[in-house]
Amino acid sequence: MQKYKASIKIMPLKELLDPQGKTVSKSMKNLEIDTVEDVRIGKYIEMYLSAISRVEAEKMVDRACKKLLANLIMENYEFELTEI
Repeated sequence: MQKYKASIKIMPLKELLDPQGKTVSKSMKNLEIDTVEDVRIGKYIEMYLSAISRVEAEKMVDRACKKLLANLIMENYEFELTEI
């Protein structure tokens, strides 16, 4: 068994409104940061796992994202797998 670290980024779909991002974007003016055009807020997850192979680890992370971590109706995800 090999150990892996999955770095998972989950973001709202570009087609959907991001109310949190809009609020943060508007609040930047209060900090005198006037050049921010858009802010999108998502989730970053680190997952540590063991698997027989890299392919199996990728399958496990992909399944976790599809079934538990991301709402595929409103979000997309990508991940990077690192051997540790």
